[in-house]
Amino acid sequence: MLEKPLVTIVGFGAFGQLLAGLLTPYCRIQVHDPDMGAQLAATNAGHGTVPVAGIGGQYVILAVPVQGLADCLRQIAPHLRPGQTVIDVCSVKEEPARLMADLLPAGVDVIATHPMFGPQSAVAGLAGLQVVLCPVRGDGWRRLAAWLRRAGLRIVVTTPEEHDRQAAMTQGLTHLLARAIHSLGEQPRIRTRSYDLLTEAVAMVLHDAPDVVDAITRRNPHIEGLRVRLMQALAR
Repeated sequence: MLEKPLVTIVGFGAFGQLLAGLLTPYCRIQVHDPDMGAQLAATNAGHGTVPVAGIGGQYVILAVPVQGLADCLRQIAPHLRPGQTVIDVCSVKEEPARLMADLLPAGVDVIATHPMFGPQSAVAGLAGLQVVLCPVRGDGWRRLAAWLRRAGLRIVVTTPEEHDRQAAMTQGLTHLLARAIHSLGEQPRIRTRSYDLLTEAVAMVLHDAPDVVDAITRRNPHIEGLRVRLMQALAR
């Protein structure tokens, strides 16, 4: 029997923990996170923890906020080796793709990715969920895409720029509308089914972590133009 591949998850917050749980049937997981609480959570989940010098495995997944990505890359870069594939999972792609291309060693393959799901939408497993792959360096993305498809995921391969342009609409607009609707503060008893569906969508994103909301609604370079178009459409 072939040994399961080793994957290092850097960052064991909510999304890192989600990834570890989803990947455990397919991979051996180890975790790097300097936070003692995160290390304890990883140990309790049955995963080994490693210092930055111990980062290994074919895949290194960076489950850190885009706000802290540059510092993370500078810390791990000296400890990576040729042949490894580094993957980020940030909600925007242009900035992470540029940072990884600039700060990671040349022999490392780089893939900017965006799993289009979170803890609420992944409770039933991976099958049918969507992952966006933005190849940055090397051909490691082809192996990853094939593996993810075998796991039942739907794969979209595109550029970081095109990802951010489309995500401004599908994700950024959702968050903007969710917060606008929530700020109205009303829960009417007279309701339509369409309103119920809208409130369900709002609930799915309303409690996202602040750094995720910031990335989606402020760090996507296409969001401001969409915000202006939305205001213009509402004024008609």
